[in-house]
Formats: sequence, C-alpha cells, structure tokens
Amino acid sequence: MGTWTLLTAAIALEVVGTVFLRISDGFTKLVPSAIVIVAYSASFVLLSWILRTGVPIGIVYAIWSAFGVTIVTLLGMALFDDKISWVSGLGIVIVILGVVLVELGSTGEASL
Repeated sequence: MGTWTLLTAAIALEVVGTVFLRISDGFTKLVPSAIVIVAYSASFVLLSWILRTGVPIGIVYAIWSAFGVTIVTLLGMALFDDKISWVSGLGIVIVILGVVLVELGSTGEASL
C-alpha cells in the first residue's frame, strides 16, 4: 500500500475517532467510546507504518493534523451545527497552505 493511501486512511480514522469522541458524550456511551479507541489506535498504527518508510515525522504529522483539523471542522459544522468565524476559516486555510509549503520545502518538491 502506498504512502499516500496509508496517510489518507490514517487521516480518515483520526477524523472518525474525533467525531465519535463528540458522540461518546465524555465516554459515557459504550459503542461510540469503543469506536474512538479503535479508530485512534488504527490511525496511529498506520502513522507508524508510514514513518517506517522514511518520510520525516514532521511532514507526516503536519499533513495528518492539518487535514484532520480541516475535515473535523467541516464535519462539525455539518453534523453538529458548529459555528466558526471567518478568522477561524482563514486560519485553517493558512495552516493547509503552511503544510503544503513545509512539504514542498522538505526536498524541493513533493516527496510523499
């Protein structure tokens, strides 16, 4: 399985874990709580596999966290009626642009 595929799966699992963390109501609901634990655990396993390929940890973590935050924010707005300000939205865009620049600057071109 390719690095991008593993990273996409790790991000998806982290997002699932975070959404179900909200649904678990402070770990008071068994099934959502179990999903949180499984999803986060699987996400970290995938991240560890990616790191074995030699991709720098800073690059992997930056991409994983930036896309995770963005997707969770959008899902929070869609599923839970969360509100964000335009300043928060701009901040998310800047974070994503920063991750792209960090990734490009790591080798002079995209390396994953």
